[in-house]
Amino acid sequence: MDFFETQARAHRNTKLLIAYFTLGVALLVAAVYVVVVLVFAGSGHPWWHPKLFLVSAAAMIAVVSVGSLYKTMELSRGGSAVAEMLGGRPVNPASRDPDERKLLNVVEEMALASGIPVPQVFLLPQEKGINAFAAGHTTSDAVVAVTQGTLRLLSRDELQGVIAHEFSHILNGDMRLNLRLMGLIFGILCLATIGRVLLQLRGGSSKDRNPLPLLGLVLILLGWVGFFFGRLIQAAVSRQREFLADASAVQFTRNPSGLAGALKKIGGLSYGSKLSNAQAGEASHMFFGNGMGSSFLGLMETHPPLTERIQALEPDFDGEFPRTILEATPPPSGLAQRPPPKYLATPTPITQATVVGAAAPWGISSGAVIPRIGQLTPPQVRYAGQLRDLVAPELEQAARDSLGACALVYGLLLSSEPTVRASQLAVLSELTPQGIRQETERLLPLVTEVALKAKLPLVDLSLPGLRLMSPAQFQQFRGAIQRLVEMDGELDLFEYVLQKVVMRHLEPFFLPPGRTVYQYYALKPLAPDCAVVLSTLAHAGSERPEEVQAAFQLGAGPLCYAARMELALLPPENCGLDTFDAALTRFSQAAPQIKKSILTAAAQTVASDGVILEIEAELLRAIADTLDCPIPPFLNSESASGEVASSKLPQSSQP
Repeated sequence: MDFFETQARAHRNTKLLIAYFTLGVALLVAAVYVVVVLVFAGSGHPWWHPKLFLVSAAAMIAVVSVGSLYKTMELSRGGSAVAEMLGGRPVNPASRDPDERKLLNVVEEMALASGIPVPQVFLLPQEKGINAFAAGHTTSDAVVAVTQGTLRLLSRDELQGVIAHEFSHILNGDMRLNLRLMGLIFGILCLATIGRVLLQLRGGSSKDRNPLPLLGLVLILLGWVGFFFGRLIQAAVSRQREFLADASAVQFTRNPSGLAGALKKIGGLSYGSKLSNAQAGEASHMFFGNGMGSSFLGLMETHPPLTERIQALEPDFDGEFPRTILEATPPPSGLAQRPPPKYLATPTPITQATVVGAAAPWGISSGAVIPRIGQLTPPQVRYAGQLRDLVAPELEQAARDSLGACALVYGLLLSSEPTVRASQLAVLSELTPQGIRQETERLLPLVTEVALKAKLPLVDLSLPGLRLMSPAQFQQFRGAIQRLVEMDGELDLFEYVLQKVVMRHLEPFFLPPGRTVYQYYALKPLAPDCAVVLSTLAHAGSERPEEVQAAFQLGAGPLCYAARMELALLPPENCGLDTFDAALTRFSQAAPQIKKSILTAAAQTVASDGVILEIEAELLRAIADTLDCPIPPFLNSESASGEVASSKLPQSSQP
């Protein structure tokens, strides 16, 4: 599966959905006009009334547009808006409930394995059926939600299969399409709402001939007809993707029995996968299972039959569902069970040998970068689980609350030079409460021992805890990070990576949401930005002019051909953080295939010596993350020396 092709397909599907919606609205405008002519002008008058048509069309389009805009703005916060609409509550990252801890662990492992930030987790406590969904505009505002029945009834393997299914929707670009579909269908439904209002308007006496109730009745009928066809589109879009998500989940986990077991329990449960919330219909196309029950002739069912889904996983399934019973009382709460800690006094970097059991040469080739984007494999899932076990328990616990998560990030940014670190701690005392500095100093010995390859995953684990900050605390946190990275006079590549990743995934949560719009469908307008990024990477990889030039040309060659213009190597003083960051921002507005070309060129630049080293691989992952192209962790063996020199970027010229 090509990640960039799936993203492009999702973009095309969005355009197709808007085209269908526009066609549907046009047909409804025509139908409303005919009704208005019959009601107000009478059958003896000419059919064409330009003014009447303009008035009725404008009113119709206004109702649908305002309704769609209202719902779209309501959903602008991302997946949390959908989860709260359905009665969900966020699961505390530090929860000690065994079932909630199991759910959080599975979500964390899937996120770390796929290279995306750990999403918010929601629980629908009133729902006894087995169901789940993922929702959001991007990975930064995504949530994963499960019902109480899912949490109570599924084993860990079955829960992992369900969560892997939902992560497939995240990686395939389905979430944004789902939210737009909700907004558009709500706009059509507003016709029926206006019709109900008009239906209640009556004249003052029996002699009054008020045509508005009749028009209201017609609008109700038209609104529900439009809503019916909208639901058909909703169901068709959903059914088409469920088999793909099931197949992807099995590919991720290599355990078809887990996903099949969850589907069998749905079939054997009296509640099935049905949701009781009155607004479940709006989000029915997002669910893991059919949340609305059977429909007329199956036309509006959003999911394939359970038997077909199970037989695709287990061809010999006979269609008999074992009975599933939901206990009357939940199991006693307490600490979640987890494997005995494997933490060592001096943690070592996780390697492919420790995860898969086979040694591999150090470094990866540039050709291995792009195929990894948006992919998830069982070794990476095992890697993520082992990574959590190898992190010091104190760090894992700190990552789950806002104070500890802040201190952990600050600790990762502190300099190894004692004098600089002392100055940074002093500034930290000025900008943050005293408890933050004390917690940072307490965790610092453990943070300094964390392997380079585990640092970014540790930051990802901290994101749920960081989301617990108040808006004021976030502003304080953002200012403190900026000061810490500026204090040594130059920016380490890891400092830039960490700051970029953390801010990119927290700002949509705390600040007004922005809208991502594709502005670049050709590479030529981005050619100057390509020169900035490739020059920066080339200078960061070597100080020898001939090696810098060779690295730049290796990455720039294909881009020059695609853009039909030459790219020139820039001097180091023209490759500051401000220009580098601005270039990445513009790249984020490019079409998927343009992003693919840019990332390929970046990988070739850093791999000019034949391999991509650990610091280079993590920098590529961060660049890809800013472009919404998640790269899972690279599973490679440790370098021969065990050390990688830290590269530097010139400090920004801005204050």
